[in-house]
Amino acid sequence: MLQTNFIRENRELTIAGLTKKHFKDADQAVDRIIELDGKRRQIQQDLDDVLAASNNKAKEIGALMKAGQKAEAEAAKADTAVLKERSKALEDEHKVFEETLLQELVKLPNLPHESVPEGRTADDNVTVLEAGTKPALHEGALPHWDLIKKLGGNLAPIIDFELGNKITGAGFPVYKGKAARLQRAMIAFFLNEAGNAGYTEVQPPIVVNADSGFATGQLPDKEGQMYHDAQDDLYLIPTAEVPVTNLYRDVIVAESELPVKNAAFTPCFRREAGSWGAHVRGLNRLHQFDKVEIVQINKPEDSYKALDEMVEHVKSLLEKLELPYRILRLCGGDMGFTSALTYDFEVWSAGQQRWLECSSVSNFETYQANRLKLRYKNADKKTQLLHTLNGSALALPRILAALLENNQQADGTVKVPAVLVPFCGFDVIE
Repeated sequence: MLQTNFIRENRELTIAGLTKKHFKDADQAVDRIIELDGKRRQIQQDLDDVLAASNNKAKEIGALMKAGQKAEAEAAKADTAVLKERSKALEDEHKVFEETLLQELVKLPNLPHESVPEGRTADDNVTVLEAGTKPALHEGALPHWDLIKKLGGNLAPIIDFELGNKITGAGFPVYKGKAARLQRAMIAFFLNEAGNAGYTEVQPPIVVNADSGFATGQLPDKEGQMYHDAQDDLYLIPTAEVPVTNLYRDVIVAESELPVKNAAFTPCFRREAGSWGAHVRGLNRLHQFDKVEIVQINKPEDSYKALDEMVEHVKSLLEKLELPYRILRLCGGDMGFTSALTYDFEVWSAGQQRWLECSSVSNFETYQANRLKLRYKNADKKTQLLHTLNGSALALPRILAALLENNQQADGTVKVPAVLVPFCGFDVIE
């Protein structure tokens, strides 16, 4: 959430940033917030004046009583009663303005970093790196949704979409045999690599309350995309970012403990509206999927160095998996609601002849920290908001799709990347 004082002191900059993110009627929204904030601050000033007058009147009553001037003291008590009624009315009015102001503030997305390119859609994103060699597959190579049937046989595919559909619904596949073991191998590999990079592994809950969803910006922005249990008012997490970052809600972190670096493996749940076509077939878009997430909390002056470090970490994973990849800097119109700067990673899917997004690495600056009330005391002993960052390292479904497609052989088998063999115990899927 943007800070009110920043908006008030940087009106034009705020409007420009919101416009870059294609936020509708940015100038009207900003002026509405500045107006509400002005009224709220005036009410606060009036309330402070009334409370000060009430305190002075209480002292006056004490002095009058001590001097034996009872009649004057009783008159002063009557004045105090009027002041108390006035202060109560001002407190109620202040609360209304605070709540209204908050409702307007949460509608605003984060402001983009200066390096974010202009643009409205994914077509306007900027490719900053493309690495690896796209494999030249044999004639008759298949996309993964057909390949898995061939590997396990039509009656026993290693990833069963129809069985998942029967048990739950579309977007909830069942992994079997070597596919299940390969999933487990990737999770172990990603967690080990995160540990080697200095991340502390945590195992958080996979359901969160509304306060947690609000603190990291999923609520109210993405409420319709989250699975919700109305009876207990709990949400299935769309990413481990939510519970892991909320470990530090309402916390003042000691400067000596920074940076905070956590990694977590969780299943993730998203009620994304699916569209028709090959781009959402098979593992390309699921409602439940596994992911290893890395999260950092850092001082503002260090956060962009940390973002670069996280990007390098994800690069290293894809290189060790021997997957061709590219990195995109997202444009203003394609960025997430809470992000100040996002790099998307895409892997090359040889069977589909297209790029598949497999990771987003983002810096949220103070946007989440303001909602979280996540702070530290700087060298001047002043309390200051921290910066939060997170990244997928990695999301499994599209990585698995690319591994299967890119490593399929003419004899119908699939080679397993060498780095995963110690974790899964086999080097080929037959």
